[in-house]
Amino acid sequence: QVQLVESGGGLVQAGGSLRLSCAASRGTFNDYAIGWFRQAPGNEREFVSAISRSSLATTTLDSLKGRFTISRDNAKNTIYLQMNNLRPEDTAVYYCAADRRNYGVGRAASEYDYWGQGTQVTVSS
Repeated sequence: QVQLVESGGGLVQAGGSLRLSCAASRGTFNDYAIGWFRQAPGNEREFVSAISRSSLATTTLDSLKGRFTISRDNAKNTIYLQMNNLRPEDTAVYYCAADRRNYGVGRAASEYDYWGQGTQVTVSS
């Protein structure tokens, strides 16, 4: 089964940018659609963005469109989440997850089979 490790989180001022990475090991990386989710303290886990196996399909939470962009490099077994113009409300732990059944993209956490440990993103005002 695939293993996922997130990186790239940190502390940034409002208006700044971060690029999160999700590195995969084991399994065949392009057999999986990959999604990003986030969870702030006291909140439920929230869908952020997802990309299909082939990169032909992506979907992003409407409120994040124009600021967050997902991409994947199958040669490097890595998924990226570029986050621009960050706001304090973007503060959360960000998780990547792999879906081995979907040939498109899904937004429900229940569709994803494997999860990383998360990376903390903190945006100061």
